[in-house]
Amino acid sequence: MPAAKTSHVCLPCRASFKQPYDRQRQRACPRCARPLIQAGSAFGAPRRRDVAAWRTLSVPLDASVGFHRTCCGGPGHRPRALREVRKVRKVRKVRKVREVREVREVREVRERMTYARRSGEPIPKSARAIRPAVTV
Repeated sequence: MPAAKTSHVCLPCRASFKQPYDRQRQRACPRCARPLIQAGSAFGAPRRRDVAAWRTLSVPLDASVGFHRTCCGGPGHRPRALREVRKVRKVRKVRKVREVREVREVREVRERMTYARRSGEPIPKSARAIRPAVTV
């Protein structure tokens, strides 16, 4: 059975190539000899003359976001305009900030509970209600 092929992209040339997947090997563009970016097996390249679409794709590809097939989910959403990329970045940033805040809150509750146990003080009801599920 032949090796699975995945898309490799050269952004300056606006070209996409399907080549066998090899994790150790760095592919080079046959046109300009620059390194290719692995885009994933579910990548659909826009037309070469569609400069705006390639500019939009450069953001997720430079951030190492690939377009890979999953067992059930498919390739996922591919941004079509820069404003969609900005919107996705903003949503991801908000999620990350929320996760950081949750981790900090869990740490603070743990520290309060540990201090209360060691010092013999009663544990506040609010701390009893919050049983940290996240391990840090």
